[in-house]
Amino acid sequence: MRESEIHTSGSVISDDRKTKAALPHDRLTVIKPVCDSAGRSARLDEILMPQLRELELQGIKIKLCERASELSPDILAESRLLFAVSLTEAGVNMEYYRLLEHLRSNPECLRGSVGGIIVDGGGEFYTKAIARRFAFSANSAGCSFPGKSLVEATGSLGNFHVLSDLTGAEPVLVYRNQVISLIDKVLQFDPSHSDARKKILAVHASTRRTSNTLLLWDKVLSHLQDHADVTEVSLRNGEIYDCRGCSYEACLHFGEDESCFYGGVITEQAFPALIQADVLVLICPNYNDAVSANITAFINRMTSIFRSHDFSSKRIYAIIVSGYSGGDIIAEQIIGALSFNKSFILPAEFAMIETANDPQSILQVQDIDSRACRFANNILVS
Repeated sequence: MRESEIHTSGSVISDDRKTKAALPHDRLTVIKPVCDSAGRSARLDEILMPQLRELELQGIKIKLCERASELSPDILAESRLLFAVSLTEAGVNMEYYRLLEHLRSNPECLRGSVGGIIVDGGGEFYTKAIARRFAFSANSAGCSFPGKSLVEATGSLGNFHVLSDLTGAEPVLVYRNQVISLIDKVLQFDPSHSDARKKILAVHASTRRTSNTLLLWDKVLSHLQDHADVTEVSLRNGEIYDCRGCSYEACLHFGEDESCFYGGVITEQAFPALIQADVLVLICPNYNDAVSANITAFINRMTSIFRSHDFSSKRIYAIIVSGYSGGDIIAEQIIGALSFNKSFILPAEFAMIETANDPQSILQVQDIDSRACRFANNILVS
């Protein structure tokens, strides 16, 4: 056991991150994998490079890396990182895949780092899929992401048209402004935790009699309950309806009352607890390589209170159990829905992902007790 770990009520609570020096705000490493397609990087360069030059004039030290072979531990660990990826019309960047391989082959290579992601697409597809996959791999390697840490630009910039209409700015200017905002967010984000006792909301839609995922949550909970205020909400109680797609005005009206058109357990129990919580833990069995229907409804209907409440200081965690494989797919769905879209902070190693098929077989997974303890520790001190 490291000297920085202390025993508390049978759990091991690490104190490492409490004493770690804060990340400097005057350094930014930009990892921009070179795109082999002629001219495909031009638009991203026109948006990004002037902002980097402006930062240098302000005294910010910029380091630019374009190939995975240039990466080293001193570049990646405990750094502020901006990942900027240009894609071909086919949605490919071969150097991006080399970067992905580097992250997956070097566990903890991003330990203590904070990141943001820009994806500039050559077509209308793949930008968000590429970003979610990359965020999951970087997060698994130790990188934290502030909420809404993705700027994506499709080939036509069509994904900016709504903001363009609302602001009166051309889509390319909306793109530029979002990049500026993202850079500032990465430079200013403080990943350190608060010493205050955490309020944790755990949401599930399973039954303990058959659910390996809930059994795993119970193991994690045993290390949390003496050190945090934990509220558990079951979405199995009563009928659950998915979002009906209310108008913006109707959704805002219900959200101001901390409610939703359909009511039920989501608005009566989950929403009030979520508004008060510092941490949301989603307990997610893998159903057909997708988040379960009730959890999906909870996320979709969260839009009503998201319009009237700031989630950007809340952290998202997930416990995911698959019968066969595909836990990474579930994790990527959660990243897209709650961190990229709903502004939740994505703490390093946000997901505990296991494989267990037969009822209670999670209990036989190797080192499951120690890993559940480690995951609980991550929630408490991140």
